[in-house]
Amino acid sequence: MNEANATLDAIDPATEEVFASLPASDPADVANVVERARRALATNAQWKDPARRAHTLYEMARLLRENADELALAECRDTGKPLAQGRDDVQMAANYFTYYAGWVDKFGGRSIPLGSEFVDYTVREPWGVCAQIIPWNYPLQVTARCAAPAMAVGNAVVLKPSEQASVTPYRLMTLYREAGLPEDLFSVVLGAGDVGSALVGDPGVDHVTFVGSAAVGQRVAQQCLERYIPVELEMGGKSPSIVFEDADLDRAIPVIVRALIQNAGQSCSAGSRVIIAAPIYDEVIARLVDAFAKLSVGPGEENFDLGPLISSRQRAHAEEMVERAREGGARVVCGGTRPADLASGWYLEATLIDNVPADAEIVQEEVFGPVLVAARFNDDDEAVRLANNSKYGLVAGVWTRDLRRAHAVANRLEVGQVFVNSYGVGGGVAIPFGGLKHSGHARGKSEDALLAYSRVKNICIAL
Repeated sequence: MNEANATLDAIDPATEEVFASLPASDPADVANVVERARRALATNAQWKDPARRAHTLYEMARLLRENADELALAECRDTGKPLAQGRDDVQMAANYFTYYAGWVDKFGGRSIPLGSEFVDYTVREPWGVCAQIIPWNYPLQVTARCAAPAMAVGNAVVLKPSEQASVTPYRLMTLYREAGLPEDLFSVVLGAGDVGSALVGDPGVDHVTFVGSAAVGQRVAQQCLERYIPVELEMGGKSPSIVFEDADLDRAIPVIVRALIQNAGQSCSAGSRVIIAAPIYDEVIARLVDAFAKLSVGPGEENFDLGPLISSRQRAHAEEMVERAREGGARVVCGGTRPADLASGWYLEATLIDNVPADAEIVQEEVFGPVLVAARFNDDDEAVRLANNSKYGLVAGVWTRDLRRAHAVANRLEVGQVFVNSYGVGGGVAIPFGGLKHSGHARGKSEDALLAYSRVKNICIAL
């Protein structure tokens, strides 16, 4: 890493204490790592062998499961999330490697009939060196989600995790070596925005994936445009759950709560809005308040329901948004404060807000904290209008027993994923994930990710 031997401290959000130090990178390191990745692609003919790539990915899945306890605890301490969620992240990461290992020898080109005088076919080729910049909320899972399909089709990966949560992505370099990956085909560079900018701008990078905020994503896209290289953008969300008057509330309420508090609300796909039919509005609000009151709050290692936010800055951001909403006339139904019985850690109670104008900041912008905003509707058209009233378009939930209504509403929602009488399906590796509008255009997971990480070449032969 850099000559100054600089380090990157990993801070536990529950204790506010440093629990690990990692070697930080600088822009010069980035150029060196990218150059080595290009050289590794050029000199490792075995990486072109689908069987070798599949074996490596299967081995990664095995090693993730074998080291699950260590990785889950590291993820918990680095991000603050409950230990059970850390374990789920490890399992999901392993699932990505297993899933894409199975695709390696089944993903290819096609034959195009041009008559008896020509043979025409397409091949899918790797882009080359793929730069991947990922956020701090799901460092292990998002690393696997991005790296596994990129490597399945034969790319090299240089990954830059957030400086706020880098422990498990850095650990994956060791696991890749144990899995038999040729050296330098997967590398991690650590640091802040200057490291990410150097990586995106490096002339040796052929493809960029960015997962993070819309503001930073816009800058990344501009850098890629200047170099005419492809970029996959997965950004924010302000995702609604629509609750119709015939919804099964016993089933809906726990899922709506879980969709919010997953990772303390620090998820682009968090269900951060709830749009409720007027006849049942008061009942749903009362049930949500009761459910929030029963949530346990505390350190992730002790597996409470709701852990801390990633940093004091992130908590202050959430608190300030809640306070501005209150000053604007919104009603803070419950929460909005720090738990009184926790002396350390960046905690915020689960918060429910209503009586908010549709154009208010708290409705339109990501809080990235456990804050749920409620609104009421009188008919299906109003429900759809309120749900679509966002610059984001990532996920939506629809709660109704009327499947005709569910189908009609789902087709009118401006999002990339719609869940009816659910919200998320255990991560759903085989389900395309991505959004519209300011949520970006990328499609991760599923076969779609293989399309993104490969390019088409057509070959036409005159006989």
